Amino acid sequence: MKKSQISYSDDVREALNSGKPVLALESTIIAHGMPYPENLEFAREAESMARDLGVIPATIAILNGEVCVGLDDQQLKVLASHDNVPKVATREIAIALARKLHGATTVSATMRLAQLAGINIFATGGIGGVHRGAEKDFDVSADLIELSRTPVIVVSAGAKAILDLPKTLEYLETMSVPVIGYACSEFPAFYSRNSGIPIPVRMDKSIEIAETFSNQRQLGIQSGMLIANPVPEEYEIPFGEMDIFIRQALGDAKLAGIDGKRLTPFLLGRIVELTNGRSLESNRALALNNVKLGAEIAQKLAELA
Repeated sequence: MKKSQISYSDDVREALNSGKPVLALESTIIAHGMPYPENLEFAREAESMARDLGVIPATIAILNGEVCVGLDDQQLKVLASHDNVPKVATREIAIALARKLHGATTVSATMRLAQLAGINIFATGGIGGVHRGAEKDFDVSADLIELSRTPVIVVSAGAKAILDLPKTLEYLETMSVPVIGYACSEFPAFYSRNSGIPIPVRMDKSIEIAETFSNQRQLGIQSGMLIANPVPEEYEIPFGEMDIFIRQALGDAKLAGIDGKRLTPFLLGRIVELTNGRSLESNRALALNNVKLGAEIAQKLAELA
């Protein structure tokens, strides 16, 4: 795909042409991560936060079979309010385009399309990873594969807590993906600031992250970078408490015969029920916190260019 085949919003196109900082945002968190209308309110707030920090937001989605980089408010409403907008990972991008579908891009697809569009940093909630029980069913998210081959910085609150976090980190090490903790020494567990798992590298300044990525690009290294940014303390659900809810949700999924692509949305929704909405508040807060850090790093990357 050529850049000329991508539909850019006017402000994203102008920012990219003039070297201004741009931050990619995914659309799965809008279509599948939160209920309507909270998802639309979140999308608007995330974009507004980036702009207030001097960075142009580029929410990425597929609409009517067209890759859109930067959405207007009506397009955000379509993603937020339409039922059954498909999740699109990297392997489904070409299919969605050929069939003229709408598609909410996952971490893997957003990374790939951001890189094609000329954007080198992306903020999300939490990445996918190695699922619990993957030694039996080989359920490993395409997000990890994309991180190994697409040179984009991904800012997240670690990996989703429903996953096998030690195996996820081990897989990232095997695939030569740098994992950097922003002002933290343990790998965050999405809703929880700590998981008990030491993080390979800690950095406390956004400029150091930007310089590391710049060095990686100059060396010709094609992998991405994962920046693990803990949920704000006031919105944290401690890991021990959260793990009880996760195990119950996993048991419910097994009883209902839910697996594959349906598993993560089911688990996240069930956890919202089990936590009486606390997990949704945590999800929203950590995602906005990642937008803030992503915007700071985007500024530093623009200064280094």
